[in-house]
Amino acid sequence: MHALEWRETARADLLEIIEYIADDNPDAAQRLKDEIESKAENLRKHPKLYRSGRVAGTREMVVRSNYIVVYAETDATVSILRILHAARQWPAAF
Repeated sequence: MHALEWRETARADLLEIIEYIADDNPDAAQRLKDEIESKAENLRKHPKLYRSGRVAGTREMVVRSNYIVVYAETDATVSILRILHAARQWPAAF
């Protein structure tokens, strides 16, 4: 089973999303946070379950229809790189 690593950018993304939702509905924010963390934890067992990412070397897990967890996998680790709203342009334009 892979180790699970959360990059600082992913934690910051998650916090921003949860704070935004919590302004209107704290319970919904907590449910979303729990769902994202639970699905990310499942990546330890099944890292190849989700589609190849738009950035080379990444994969993308859709959580509900609005949120995407971008992650990378090595032989030993799954690294959560970003948590993005589906409407957000990814990868960012140069």
